[in-house]
Order: sequence, then structure tokens, then C-alpha cells
Amino acid sequence: MPEGDSVLQLSRRLQFMTGREVLHTSLRVPSVATARFDGAVCESVWPYGKHLFMQFGDAVLHTHLKMEGTWAMHLAGDRWRKPGHTARVVLQLEGSPYPRPIEVVGHSLGLVEVFPVAQYGEKTSYLGPDILSDEWELEGRAQAVARILSRPERTIGQALLDQKNVAGIGNEYRAEICFLAGIHPARPVAGVDVPAVVDLARRLMWMNRDAPLRVTTGVRRAGENVYVFGRNRRPCRRCGSRIEQDFLGGGEDLERVIWWCPRCQPG
Repeated sequence: MPEGDSVLQLSRRLQFMTGREVLHTSLRVPSVATARFDGAVCESVWPYGKHLFMQFGDAVLHTHLKMEGTWAMHLAGDRWRKPGHTARVVLQLEGSPYPRPIEVVGHSLGLVEVFPVAQYGEKTSYLGPDILSDEWELEGRAQAVARILSRPERTIGQALLDQKNVAGIGNEYRAEICFLAGIHPARPVAGVDVPAVVDLARRLMWMNRDAPLRVTTGVRRAGENVYVFGRNRRPCRRCGSRIEQDFLGGGEDLERVIWWCPRCQPG
């Protein structure tokens, strides 16, 4: 599931784009279908929470993976690994030292938009601080804590998933953070040590920022790497109780599935 660490790792894999000229642009989303970066050089590629940004000259390409998005890189003319009808962004870049241009393809992207560089601050102003930012300790942590505490009646599960509070936490991390903190995800913010939870979230995600397999248990084996996420009715790794599953949200928040241990995380 793409979360902040996934997008950070993706941006690193795409750093080869920087300094390369765009030879051909195909944005297969009606709202931006006429936008072109042809002839421009890729100035930068960077993440912000779950969002990915690329700068071409004076324009920024903003994309979001949502649930199913992926990016693929290959030489022009090679067979795509995913169906062509799922492509939303196709960028053909100068390929030196390779014999052919490089194609960068975004499949099944949940969001594609283009805007001038000058609008970047405005476009991202609604987002909370990026939990994986190198500058987190300078101001990000304090902002995240303050934003969550501003609505004490809200559940901690909803607050952690709200990208306006802190950018980058997704459903898997939410489940694991709440388990490790020993709190039920439906507990109101007023009854939670918010600074401690925010510190735990940062520490957990920072430890996983370079990992190909997301691990919260300390065991780097698939199937043993998480405590509660996706483990409905399976025994808790700590106490043996059956993990429970329900939904949390409604109103301004989308309903999302939650998991918890009824003994380790009392309601």
C-alpha cells in the first residue's frame, strides 16, 4: 500500500530523470491532455507525503498513486509490463548513454495535474508537515502535534490518517502505530498522549524509509512483519487474542478499515 515511505523510495528511483531533456509528452487525463514538457529539462523530482512532484522548466507535474498507481521505467520500444490503457503519464526522455530514449510511465495514477512552479506553495498549503522530511524536528513535529490537538473530540485513528495534520501516514502505518502505542484507533484525541504517538509514527516510518519490506515487528520475513494490519481473526503476536476488524470514519472522513487487538488496545 503506497504511503509516505513508498513515495520517498519512488522519488529516489526517479532521480535519474534530473537533467534529462523531455523528448515527448503524453498525459492521458482529459484535464491536462494538452500540457507538454517537450524540450524542457527535468529540474527536480521530489516527494511530499504521499504526493510526487516533478519540475520541467517552469511547470510542475503533480501525481498521486492512490491505491493502485505504479511507475515503470524502460527503454523506448520495449514491451510494457502493464496494459497500455492504464497509462496516465508517458514521458520520453533523452537516453544517453543508452542507445534509445528512456520512457517513464505512470500507470493507474489517482491524480495527475500540472501547474506553474509559482503555485507550488499554494497547491500544497493544505497538507500537514511531511513526516519523512529531513527538517521534521525543526518545525514539522510541533505543527503535527498542534494540528491533531486542535480537534480533541476526533478519534486518533482519523487524526493520524488526515493528511492535513501530517502528510505521509497511511492505513497500514496507522494500524501499527496504534498497536505499538497500546491505544484503540477509535479513542478520542483528548485521551491520547499525542506527542508520544507522533514521535512513534516518525520513528517507525523513518526506520522503514529505505526498507523494501515494511517492518513493524522487527521480523523481516513476509507474513511476520506486522502486528495487526490485515490480520483479522488471527492471533495477536503479543497476547494471542484474536485481532478484530471494523471501519472508522464517516462525515468528512472516508470510512477506512481498522484492525486492533482487544486486549493490547482496550477500547
